[in-house]
Amino acid sequence: MLKIILVVIVVAIAGVLAYAATRPDTFRVERSISIKAPPEKIFPLIDDLQAWTTWSPYEKKDPAMQRTFGSITQGRGATYAWNGNKEVGQGSMEITESTASSRVAMNLNFIAPFEAHNQVEFTLIPAGDSTTVTWALFGPSPFISKLMGLVFDMDKMVGTDFEAGLASLKGIAES
Repeated sequence: MLKIILVVIVVAIAGVLAYAATRPDTFRVERSISIKAPPEKIFPLIDDLQAWTTWSPYEKKDPAMQRTFGSITQGRGATYAWNGNKEVGQGSMEITESTASSRVAMNLNFIAPFEAHNQVEFTLIPAGDSTTVTWALFGPSPFISKLMGLVFDMDKMVGTDFEAGLASLKGIAES
């Protein structure tokens, strides 16, 4: 009887591991919002990493986090590093592309609670008297991420943060 139970457990674990291996090799989380302001008013809030302290949802998760800004804080080459509580972890960002009033791309590197290297992209598309702002995070999905994705919904977890951040950005840009 014990042997049968062990075989069932091994088969179940193998099944979960095999299923996780079939998950996509990349991920993408994105959220958009319409902001009643021109792109020229919104863009500096995204392109200047020091301005993030006014709207980023992660600032609210750990107001006491340690922040280190590079010698450049705005535009291509701007850098920012943080070390915070378990909700924000530790990592760094660097703006790799900055196209005035339309796009900001970044490298995002996490050190803790786990190592990850991803891309972030903000796009601003004018639409009449408003601007559609999209915040996207994407990158590789290694096996451990695929396995964790069976239990944790990254789109929901990160997407909720993006929604809160975009709502804060909207509040500032529309004021």
